[in-house]
This record gives sequence, C-alpha cells and structure tokens, in this order.
Amino acid sequence: MVRFGICTSVANAPAVKQAGWDYVEENAQSLFKGMEPDQKYEGREKVAASVLPVSAANSLVPASIKITGSTVSMDALQAYMNNVLRRAGQAGCRKLVFGSGGARHVPDGWDKSKATDQIVAFGKMMAPLAQAVGVTIVLEHLCRAECNIVNTLEEELAIVQRVNHPNFMALLDTYHLWIDELPMSSVLPLMPFVRHVHMADKDGRVVPGESGKSDYRPVFALLKEVGYDGALSVEALNLSSIPEQGPKALAFLKQQWAEA
Repeated sequence: MVRFGICTSVANAPAVKQAGWDYVEENAQSLFKGMEPDQKYEGREKVAASVLPVSAANSLVPASIKITGSTVSMDALQAYMNNVLRRAGQAGCRKLVFGSGGARHVPDGWDKSKATDQIVAFGKMMAPLAQAVGVTIVLEHLCRAECNIVNTLEEELAIVQRVNHPNFMALLDTYHLWIDELPMSSVLPLMPFVRHVHMADKDGRVVPGESGKSDYRPVFALLKEVGYDGALSVEALNLSSIPEQGPKALAFLKQQWAEA
C-alpha cells in the first residue's frame, strides 16, 4: 500500500501526523550532518523522539562537495556519505534522494559525458555502502533551471542502469516532469526502477491540488501499472501551514490515486 508523506522538518512530525500523513521526509544535510563528527551529532535523538517515521531524506550532498568536474575528491565524498548512510540506517530512513543540483552541476568547460561517468562512479561507490545499512539511494531528475545534468528521464534511466545495483534506483518528480514538459512516453521505461516519488503542482510548485491545474492521475496510473507500493512525498514551496493545507492535500491525492 502506498504511503503519503511531507517534506518538512522532523520537528513538524506532530502536525503532519495530526493531518493524517504517514511519514516525514527530512533534509539529509540538516538531519544527518555528514561533515559533523559522531560526538557532536544529535540527529539520532530527534528521530527517536519523532511521532512519525523519517522514511526518506533529500538534499543529499552539499554543493561544497563536488560530484562532477576537475576538483572531485572521492575520498571526501566517501567520508561524508559514510556518515550520512550510517546515520540514515540507524534512523530507519530507507530512502536518500540524490538530487543535489549544486554538487552535481557540471562546471563550465567540463565535458558532460565525463560528468555522467563521475555520477555513475559515485553511484557505484555508494550503492554497496547503502545496501549494507538497508538504505536505497534514489537518483532525481532535476529541471534545467536547477541543474544542467540528469534533466531527462532517459538520462536518469541510463545512469541507474549503468550503476546496476538494487540500492541505487530512481525517483519520479511530478514538478520537474511537468515544468520541463517531459513526454509521458519517457516515464514508462523508468517505472520499473522508481522507488520514490516527489509531488508538487506545476504552477508555482505549490501543494498538490492548490493550483487547480495539475492532474496526477496519469502519473499515478503508470505507478499502479507497475505495482508501485512505496512512498509519495509532497515537496512544495508554499507549505506554510500543515494543519490547514495538510488535510486538503492528502484528501486530494488520495482521490487522485483512487481515480487513476
């Protein structure tokens, strides 16, 4: 059975639960603090005290730790990710969203095919580490306004297939799908690899249903077609009142899912 969650701080978990949602999706940099030593890390206590599970976390790699370009340090990446993965596993956070537009942004003059190879190398290095702690990294396609690589579902699929590991899979984001007007025909080949979903209306990247212009049913129908039973997270820019917006959005999404 699919579960619905909200991208927000774990501190907001009581409001999220009260509004009827199943989980919280946190910010990996804020919660797991991969550059912070264990003796200073306090995220474990925050998760333990939460009234809802932290099932996923986004914003995986900070822009200061490059994944593409000439200044990449695989040692620095591995040291950072070792902390994040270990802490995510301990927290029961089973999905880590690899968008990280700043970290993977291809520098001017750097060959894009080399950058793609570097992202694949990152995935190949991280996937076994993720598997060891029960975590799956999900690659996110980002719109061209936010990043200059992995903008299409074809790019995303090709990288996931090259990494070729069950703990490095794909994310489907409705906002990025719609804002770049990616064809629905490109969604179906990715579907068998999708392990996480982000949702927001196209117009304004607002909470699902609030624009009145976005129809999630075609996407949901494809998810149903492949038997998707994972998590679907709202990642919206205008979420200012969970008690007010949360119940309406959840009712809208459940209706769209039922009708798909």
